[in-house]
Amino acid sequence: MNRQTDLSATEQLTDKNQESPKISKQRLKAIFGGSVGNLVEWYDWYAYSAFSIYFSSSFFPSGNLTAQLMNTTGIFALGFLMRPIGGWMFGRIADKVGRKQSMTLSVLLMSMGSLLIALTPTYKTIGLVAPVLLLTARLLQGLSVGGEYGVSATYLSEMATKNRRGFYSSFQYVTLIGGQLIALGIQIILQRVLTEDQLVSWGWRIPFVIGAILSVVALYLRKSLHETKAFEAQKSKKDSGTIRELLKHPRAILTVVGMTLGGTLAFYTYTTYMQKFLINTVHLSKGDATLLSFFSLLIFALLQPVFGTLSDRIGRKPLLIGFGVLGAIFTVPLLTTLSNTTSQWSAFFLLLAGLIIVSGYTSINAIVKAELFPAQIRALGVGLPYGITVAIFGGTVEYLALWFKKIGHEPYFYWYITTCIFLSLVVYVFMRESKETSKLNEDPEN
Repeated sequence: MNRQTDLSATEQLTDKNQESPKISKQRLKAIFGGSVGNLVEWYDWYAYSAFSIYFSSSFFPSGNLTAQLMNTTGIFALGFLMRPIGGWMFGRIADKVGRKQSMTLSVLLMSMGSLLIALTPTYKTIGLVAPVLLLTARLLQGLSVGGEYGVSATYLSEMATKNRRGFYSSFQYVTLIGGQLIALGIQIILQRVLTEDQLVSWGWRIPFVIGAILSVVALYLRKSLHETKAFEAQKSKKDSGTIRELLKHPRAILTVVGMTLGGTLAFYTYTTYMQKFLINTVHLSKGDATLLSFFSLLIFALLQPVFGTLSDRIGRKPLLIGFGVLGAIFTVPLLTTLSNTTSQWSAFFLLLAGLIIVSGYTSINAIVKAELFPAQIRALGVGLPYGITVAIFGGTVEYLALWFKKIGHEPYFYWYITTCIFLSLVVYVFMRESKETSKLNEDPEN
């Protein structure tokens, strides 16, 4: 009897240890290496948006600020068109050749784009060739970052321990936001070291040179990463990484599109576009707008693991529904009040409120998408439908916002975001709890 009791206790302890394994040094190194590479990629991507307030006049004929910003944000939007192609190309490489190889290649491509922007002469020097080269560089970056999202989400999800997937995968957005923070941090430093004329003339090139150098560092880190066991177990399968295999999962594809729709609009509104909104609508100085963006994003980044941990306890679905409900109710009031505020502190807290709401989506969207697909199609399944949705909706945020402002109906943009968040809310309500039905549970553990 005692022996049976002892065996039962031992089995329970073993089961408990299996449910809560300690994370190994190898796993930590893999998550760190994957995350740092992600940070560098997104720094390069966001540096364009952050510094476009200074270089827009260098690539386009003189005009009013809104028109010049529309030209640069138009190229920003076109860069997004490459993201579905990047999601397909790098997702296929990741599912057929390996996650590590795909992530290494994407960083290399991003460094090429950043270096090209840094070295491109101005419109006054080479005329129309200047914006063409800027567009070429941005297309290269769009191709790279389009592949980065799906592959890094897959890699981090597969490397995370079962009961901490929400926590560890949330670091994708910690580093994603971190990339933007570094871009804004460099901007704050340059705003204090250089004059406005120097920044407009040549200072804006500095962050792109830094981005190219950082990409080399990320390239080194990623070359030393270990491949996931989930990939190793399925790499010999015939249909790994093919569109034909992906189409066998229509519900998962539509879920990715639906959950991304409102989330990507809200994210790009409160992060990438907000700096221009604070300057162009709230009428803050460039320096004040940069500072507000920096500190609100810093808190936003710190919130991601908190929400990720919460999802490990209560599930992913409650957080997504929370974002959908609060986003649908408060987007118009928040942005309307923000547009009319005259206080920097009010602007800061309103912006922070929006980012807290968005955290219900950003912290866990990567892991939810990874949990929907089996290993042989996971990187492509996460990256391609996400890339298509972000290209259509996320990539046009800045351009649409500025266009509505230009025609005198800026509030229409607030209602547009609200409508899209509500559509995503419908998806959140009817989707299954991915934590309980996760395809990651079918993978061998690292």
